[in-house]
Amino acid sequence: MQALARATKEVVRAAGARGFASGVPDRKVAVLGAAGGIGQPLSLLMKLSPYVSELALYDIAGTPGVAADVSHINSKAQVKGYAGEDQLGEALKGAHVVIIPAGVPRKPGMTRDDLFKINAGIVKSLVEACGKHCPEALLNIISNPVNSTVPIAAETLKKMGVYDEKRLLGVTTLDVVRAKTFYAEKAGVDVSKVDVPVVGGHAGVTILPLFSQAVPTPNAKLSDADIDALTKRTQDGGTEVVQAKAGKGSATLSMAYAGALFADACLRGLNGDPDVIECSYVASSITEVPFFSSKVKLGKNGVEQIFGLGTLNDYEAAGLKAMMPELRASIEKGISFAKGE
Repeated sequence: MQALARATKEVVRAAGARGFASGVPDRKVAVLGAAGGIGQPLSLLMKLSPYVSELALYDIAGTPGVAADVSHINSKAQVKGYAGEDQLGEALKGAHVVIIPAGVPRKPGMTRDDLFKINAGIVKSLVEACGKHCPEALLNIISNPVNSTVPIAAETLKKMGVYDEKRLLGVTTLDVVRAKTFYAEKAGVDVSKVDVPVVGGHAGVTILPLFSQAVPTPNAKLSDADIDALTKRTQDGGTEVVQAKAGKGSATLSMAYAGALFADACLRGLNGDPDVIECSYVASSITEVPFFSSKVKLGKNGVEQIFGLGTLNDYEAAGLKAMMPELRASIEKGISFAKGE
């Protein structure tokens, strides 16, 4: 019992440290899709962020209850729930960062094209609202398929005349989180010290972890077969969770964690913290496709610098080449949808 009491005190102390911070600017964060499977745990984590002073939780329904629940947590962010399209504008007004996990999961009998059309329409309408009510906010796009929804968002904002490519970011952080976890387990290193760049896109073969650039170096040499297995596990991480949940859910908790990590990084960049570097799927010219995920530096205007891929080994170079047809097709599909083609 004494050990449990000590552990409880540590958790409370850590939560308090995360929830309160002095000397940081007031920042409003809006979560669109806050009543969903990702949105609820993401809202909880953003309530604990020391960088958030106002938290707006929006969904088509259910958000007053989520907001009431989350608002009881003893951290500094003031929480308000907004439900229905007529309240969306108020939720977005004055937001510095907007996180969009809204959308539907794939259901039995639903084709991937069915899923695309539903989520693409949801993202387009929400981004239009952002362009109208908070055009200078950083938009963090979580809604799948990210390879297509980010181009949809870009085209939507272009039509409105408010597109700033530095402020539109696709969240690929879960791929990085998985790559770090899986690498640390296999390499026998401290996961808290691991860094693995993950480049490309955010689906299947378009996800390319660069294990040749991973730090720290493994305690035991990893074979080519090990690297191939780690790569495929990172690419198929979502399927692994769906199968473990027996088709009754997807990677909602780990995605919420990754989304909160990335949102905090965006907020730290806005606040002027130096050297905030994360992987993100953004408008990019480092490859032959117009959107690509790589390491970026986040600052007061969003994406301040896009880093190149560095030196790739033969396995990674082959993976980069193999992903391009699918990634290009996903981007073009998103652009065509946004243009109504």
